Amino acid sequence: MALGVGATGLVLLGLSADPSPAQPLPLGGKLLLLGAALPLAALAFVTERRNRHWSAAPVLGFCAGLGFSIVGVSARSLGTVGPIWHLAAEPAVWAMIVNGLVAATAFAMALQRSRATAVTATMFTTNTTVSSPVGVVFLADRVRDGFTVAAIAGFVLAIAGAIGTAHYAGAHRELPPRSRERPESREA
Repeated sequence: MALGVGATGLVLLGLSADPSPAQPLPLGGKLLLLGAALPLAALAFVTERRNRHWSAAPVLGFCAGLGFSIVGVSARSLGTVGPIWHLAAEPAVWAMIVNGLVAATAFAMALQRSRATAVTATMFTTNTTVSSPVGVVFLADRVRDGFTVAAIAGFVLAIAGAIGTAHYAGAHRELPPRSRERPESREA
């Protein structure tokens, strides 16, 4: 049920978006996107090191979703002016690469801790619910005329679906396998 709620929210968000060209970000904004990989990687690393059980998965899934959100925002802010080799000096391209690597690593670490359904729901919902307001505020994205209620409902449903899915997975997590070693005999 929670997956259906989350999926419905994501569909509503997608349908409510008005396709239009993005407003380019200034150089400082692109550098900020590039630099965001550092605290994101640090959060994933600390979570992985300090929290060795299943409860690390939602934080790692969130890190993955945030990283992929930054990839999307960076891609949306790319300008296409100039020769292709200018892309090597474009901070948004490097933000896409570095944040993509951090996000993929956090996603892989989360999958080692919890069920794929819960991790993926957390990642996709974080990605969508972070990218949407960033696009509206900084990239001149708009909600389609007459779809404001659908956008708000989609936002709420997507978050509720992710929370419900993560809660369900946490309540039904698998316990670690018991040791298969035989107890040693205490006979002398």
